[in-house]
Amino acid sequence: MAEFSKFEILKEVEILLRSRDVANLLVNCIKKLCEKISEDVRIMSFCGTHEWSVTNYGLRSLLPKKIEIIAGPGCPVCVTPSYYIEELIKLSMDGVQIYTYGDVFRLPAVKLVRGAKSLEDAKALGGEVRVVTGLVDAIELAKNCKDSIFVGIGFETVAPGYAHAILKDLIPKNLKILSLLKLTPPAMYFTVEKIDKDEKPLSGIIAPGHVSTIVGAKAWKKVAEDFRIPIVVAGFEPVDILMAIAKILQQIISGEAKVELEYTRAVSYDGDLRAQKLLSSIFEAKEDAWRGIGFIPGSGLRINEGYRRYDAFEYFNIEELRKSEWNYDLNAGCRCSDIVLGRAKPTDCKLFMRVCNPENPYGPCMVSVEGTCSIWARFGAKEFTDDILEELKLR
Repeated sequence: MAEFSKFEILKEVEILLRSRDVANLLVNCIKKLCEKISEDVRIMSFCGTHEWSVTNYGLRSLLPKKIEIIAGPGCPVCVTPSYYIEELIKLSMDGVQIYTYGDVFRLPAVKLVRGAKSLEDAKALGGEVRVVTGLVDAIELAKNCKDSIFVGIGFETVAPGYAHAILKDLIPKNLKILSLLKLTPPAMYFTVEKIDKDEKPLSGIIAPGHVSTIVGAKAWKKVAEDFRIPIVVAGFEPVDILMAIAKILQQIISGEAKVELEYTRAVSYDGDLRAQKLLSSIFEAKEDAWRGIGFIPGSGLRINEGYRRYDAFEYFNIEELRKSEWNYDLNAGCRCSDIVLGRAKPTDCKLFMRVCNPENPYGPCMVSVEGTCSIWARFGAKEFTDDILEELKLR
């Protein structure tokens, strides 16, 4: 009976988080707060899932015109350098079994490698590529297989699972992990610093909720303090995001710049200390390349010296990408780097929904469910709704 009661409570919370009445109250609150602010407000929804929620639920169309919600680099697939996809294509063609996520499977490379520009192409040409839902699938499939690689792409959210499998020696000897994991706090710092230098500064940030379950709200404190910018860790329901926007506006009005935690049902200030310890025991942070952007200090996770036997870089002699050899690894005309850094919207790109679309992705931002271009292509965006709202005299 007690368990049933808990279930019912959770259902009620879910209803409230998607309640139109609650959302309307928050929208009205946001409008009143905006009346106290003279300048335009630019808020970055750093996480790809936040951008999905903002776009899918049409939240931009509910907000005052002075509030602009821009997407950030919250898609690990979008920022994976073309070089590593090219290396994986070669290995798959040489008979190494590659296990990868579905969006990485379709991620386009810049160079044509033996007739293939993606792992999907490589498979069609006879390469050994198989789509899996995660490392657990790869472990089971690799038990009776030849030399194989699991392509480990993601942020801090998935990293503890990889670390646990390594620490507990659950991985077969013939399976290696290519750790292309990215760390979000260094990326947030880099992004805000770059925007402050080159663009109109951000007014606030909605910090990623899933990542914060691991790193905690404390991970964003340095960004808030160094750049004097309000940051709110938020959940992913419409009410979560509207609440985060209201909290950012309240900080702007009061002249504050701190980290606030809206997503209290899942995130703590310190985060998951056990997971953090696990990560530090298996991985080491290194300067890493982000596609179309460049190298960000301390933003990549690589398997450390003590666990090299699990490392695909070591076993298959895959060289790390070097600064001296890295260049702008996007196809001609693709504006993914500008979109990832909040400098442009997908509709600013001349290729959007013309050359580049979800069925035929030309750039990396059109592949993943967390990619801004893919989200806008599948769910529409404010630019598409403004004309309709004005025609119906609702704006």
